Amino acid sequence: MNKTMKKIIAPVMGAALLIPGIASASTEAAPTVNTPAAELRSTLDHLLSEHFVLAVTSMTKAYDGAADADAAAKALDQNAADMTPAIASVYGEEGAEEFERIFKEHNNYTADFVQAAKENDSNARAEAEKEVEAFVNEFSAFLSTATGGTLPATTAEEAIRLHEEQVLSVFDSYTAGDYEAAMVEFREGYQHMFAISKALSSAIVTQLPDKFEHTKADAPAAEWRSTLNSLAAEHFALAAMGMQKGVDQAADYDFVSWAEDENTADFKAAMASVYGEEGAAQFEKVWQTDHLNAQAEIVAATLEENEEAVSAAKKKLDSFATDFGAFLGTATAGNLPAEEATAAVKGHEELILQTFDQYAAGDDEAAYESFREGYAYMFGVGQALGEAIVTQMPDNFTDTAMPDEMPKTGFGGAEESMLPMIWAAMGSMLAVMTALLVRRRALQK
Repeated sequence: MNKTMKKIIAPVMGAALLIPGIASASTEAAPTVNTPAAELRSTLDHLLSEHFVLAVTSMTKAYDGAADADAAAKALDQNAADMTPAIASVYGEEGAEEFERIFKEHNNYTADFVQAAKENDSNARAEAEKEVEAFVNEFSAFLSTATGGTLPATTAEEAIRLHEEQVLSVFDSYTAGDYEAAMVEFREGYQHMFAISKALSSAIVTQLPDKFEHTKADAPAAEWRSTLNSLAAEHFALAAMGMQKGVDQAADYDFVSWAEDENTADFKAAMASVYGEEGAAQFEKVWQTDHLNAQAEIVAATLEENEEAVSAAKKKLDSFATDFGAFLGTATAGNLPAEEATAAVKGHEELILQTFDQYAAGDDEAAYESFREGYAYMFGVGQALGEAIVTQMPDNFTDTAMPDEMPKTGFGGAEESMLPMIWAAMGSMLAVMTALLVRRRALQK
């Protein structure tokens, strides 16, 4: 693991615990995303959601016999190891070691499922399912005991079992060639990890209120930060996956592109919740034109070995970083300065391209290190953008705010008349179809 990655993966939750008063003064004065409880939740958001992404990737790569299958499996194991410092900061070294033992061992079951699928061996599949059920029972019991019952064993069991079912559902749909179902299930499974993070972080904070300075993991500002974490990290994962699928000319490329557009629609809804429909429309225009389309053009140009076209597409990404940075600077009324926003967006794009270039060159271990670095980077984006918006609109994120005063993020909200919803759905379908057509044409040139 490189030095940059180590800095990102460092136990930020532990730092929040070791530095008294990291957020207590500011939380009394105004809402903030930078509380000890929000840090805990963000740490779990990151590591648990990354586990899901890498578990699915590792299984599908192994099934395909892909050259990078071993590197994917190694990254999955490293994700499990990286959870240990966070758990140790709360439950000590002994508790962390037990957590790692249980969690890391269950990664080994993926090979059993892959082998059973390749050989169409129903008995081997049944045995692997028994191993998963044993893990669900053991891990849920561990979490319930560790949290002193604030996360009941039955609740933990239901959440973990659903996670395991979702990983297998994505894998089964993929191996059956039902790529549309696989991506729908991928997005559902990914989002479920944030629900697990919320439940676990809330249980820990309830168990140890003094350690977390009586801040809440489900406070409105922490919820907002987690929403942005989810959207930003999913974008990175899908962008990296889509570019790899494109250069491999994989059969499921169009469906990953569809998932990217669904992520964009959810991001647009989040922007609309704070900046209205006009602001959301501006966001979508900047986000789509010189961003997602440029990534598809880089893939197509790479396949053609057209360096001039690659350079032209990369210039579009530079323009996107400047334009999007300016948008964020204006939208947040300077709470996230345009220069800082532009630099952050450029950093993100560099990591996307670095991951892609290393993958295309066959440098698999480096590609997964870059992927993990880029994925972690997006949680810093969620923190910075979340804090800027909470600072800009504090009344929307107070602990006493009623649910109907909270931003609507596309994951639930007030009912609306059916006609606008129908028109919006039609517009979204047309946008998705147009984007898919643009990308498919780019690859076929």
